[in-house]
Amino acid sequence: MAACNEADLRSPYPWFGGKSSVAPMVWERFGDVRNFVDPFLGSLAMLLGRPTPFQGTETVNDADGFVCNFWRALQADPEAVARFADHPVNENDLHARHAWLVGQRDDITRRLEGDPDWFDAKVAGWWAWGQSCWIADGWCSGKGPWQVQCDECLRKGGGDGPGVHRKLPNLGAGSAGLMLPSRDIRAWLQHLSGRIAKVRVCCGDWTRVMGPSVRANEGITAIFLDPPYEDSGLYAMQSGGVAAKVKAWAIANGDDSTLRIALCGYEGEHDMPDTWERVSWKSRLGYSYRPGGKGDTNARRERIWLSPNCLKPESERMPLFGNLKETA
Repeated sequence: MAACNEADLRSPYPWFGGKSSVAPMVWERFGDVRNFVDPFLGSLAMLLGRPTPFQGTETVNDADGFVCNFWRALQADPEAVARFADHPVNENDLHARHAWLVGQRDDITRRLEGDPDWFDAKVAGWWAWGQSCWIADGWCSGKGPWQVQCDECLRKGGGDGPGVHRKLPNLGAGSAGLMLPSRDIRAWLQHLSGRIAKVRVCCGDWTRVMGPSVRANEGITAIFLDPPYEDSGLYAMQSGGVAAKVKAWAIANGDDSTLRIALCGYEGEHDMPDTWERVSWKSRLGYSYRPGGKGDTNARRERIWLSPNCLKPESERMPLFGNLKETA
């Protein structure tokens, strides 16, 4: 398998805890499998980092309706998504769109769950644009104090329903996000749409894509488990102790010869059996990075645990001196 290094196969929005930099290592350990399942898709970094070409089935899931709507909309109508995502950085627009989006969350999730063909390109484009402008956590979490009230103004406190935080957009040197020339945004999203054309996108609890039916008759299945880290506070959806449940599932299924499992977490978060291999790595630093701060510390705590049936590194699989020709 040759790794795909095409820039157009990166996620179009930033994601705290994204695994794009470590994807080549994980895929080396997964190998050329026929089935891939990612129940916490986030920015879809692991799937987009998959070496090509390949054959088989890919299934992804997320509990966040905004995430799933984006990828469903991108599959069906990338031109429309690009049209709504193509917008300059504007602080007032960021606050107004943020307030409007959080008011759509519950309806979006219900529509995604009830209609396999439904998507909203406007929500997808605005959400991805805002995710690119926003700094740190809290985008579309609905947990802030500012709310749209009856006079259609954004006011602090006193209203019903979810609220938003107000903050300056990302104005740093690397803040381009989706703010590219229109032709580039469209070409980028069209390319991504082609890559995910046959990916099965689900929205809901992670366990719904972990059953035997998802991997029946597919041969060896690679499962990438990247649940919300319990002490990170970075995700719009509450974790609710999901990481512990994911760990328990991984341990219970780790010896299955048809599965190759990778489990992500911080050092000390998962006490895995000795048969699992632990890999240390350092994540990329985010917008709010401060030397010696929490972000810096957490970046150095990143670990991936690999189940017993994952492949060994290529350097360990090659026989000693196997590349030397026999001489007389």
